[in-house]
Amino acid sequence: MKRMSFPSRLEWNDEIQDIIRAAAGGFLFGIPLLYTMEVWWIGSYTEPPLMLGILATTFVIVFLLNHTDGFRQIRPDRPTQAMTDSIEAIAISTICATFILTLLREITSTTPLDEALGKIVLEGVPFALGVALARSILQGDRFESSQATEHQEAASEPSGHPPSASKPSHYNATLADIGATLIGTIIIAFNIAPTDEVPMLVAAASPPWLIAIVLASLLISYSIVFLAGFTAQQQRIQQRGPFQHPITETLVSYLISLLAAALMLWFFHRLSFADPWTSWLENTVILGLPATIGGAAGRLAV
Repeated sequence: MKRMSFPSRLEWNDEIQDIIRAAAGGFLFGIPLLYTMEVWWIGSYTEPPLMLGILATTFVIVFLLNHTDGFRQIRPDRPTQAMTDSIEAIAISTICATFILTLLREITSTTPLDEALGKIVLEGVPFALGVALARSILQGDRFESSQATEHQEAASEPSGHPPSASKPSHYNATLADIGATLIGTIIIAFNIAPTDEVPMLVAAASPPWLIAIVLASLLISYSIVFLAGFTAQQQRIQQRGPFQHPITETLVSYLISLLAAALMLWFFHRLSFADPWTSWLENTVILGLPATIGGAAGRLAV
């Protein structure tokens, strides 16, 4: 009789990293739709049969994506594994969508169950697609390209040593991270800043929930860049400089995203200098969540 063996510590670590990578991919795909009030309204009156149809269709698409790509480090080689990964992807996307909807107060203890389920099912669709595409969303960044350049230059040198001028300085790395954060922030948050969703969410958010949104923004940003294993994660962790440590990079990038979010709100006349500072803070923190996720994606992609 075959004895049941429990996963080793290494296998658990791989599984946890796969789940973090899947959740990070889900946030990158799903966060823009979470700031769309039409989806909240449609989800609030979606009938159960339609919810099941949406779930079934999503599952088929996720299965096909998992069969060719997926969120794990190694692509599934059997249909049964792709099927298992698809079930896990739907579960992860449902948990992530529920977490953000609760954080933004679109689901509360007084929300009827059918309304909450409708919102979760609809908002979970882009999360599920992001989970299934997590491994291929961001596969390369400047570390890989710079390493390839160094190798090419080293090969062209007679001595085999790369020229010293080709080594990127901390100053350049810091500027690259700041620029990439701004690019990612603008790409994601620029479409959300002029909408009515931000003031609607501000009206429902109390100070404790704003603090929770700040903490969630930092945690998601840190997970995308330093835990999900999307790109040259180890090289990024080993960088030196005030902006290059994982903690300081996450904090500084968040502040940059908040500043960019505030400027976008001012640019679209959602805020003015006559508004109280509390209004600036509340609106900026709400928009800062998608802005920070965009900034994290930008640092990986640029």
